[in-house]
Amino acid sequence: MAKSTKRTTSSRSQPGNRWRLQDAKARLSEVVRQAQQRGPQRVTLHGRDAVVVVRADEFDRMQRPVSGRDIVAALAASPLTDVDFGRLTIKSPVRDAGL
Repeated sequence: MAKSTKRTTSSRSQPGNRWRLQDAKARLSEVVRQAQQRGPQRVTLHGRDAVVVVRADEFDRMQRPVSGRDIVAALAASPLTDVDFGRLTIKSPVRDAGL
């Protein structure tokens, strides 16, 4: 019994950001343009994601280690900056311990 494969009618494998390898090779400039304008483009091999084409600045950002400044900037840009996280202080008795 022959194995059936799913075919698409357009030259792109799927709508959105997925390209079959053969289509990506034939239309590489379009894949690059879409990555620059619309975000990451996935290239599939045998129906499975193989690689993702991303903008160079996005790749550089992903390769840079996260610093404390990045965390501070992310928290400052958060829509939850007005949420008050109350700090609970529990006073417990302290006893002297002989060492």
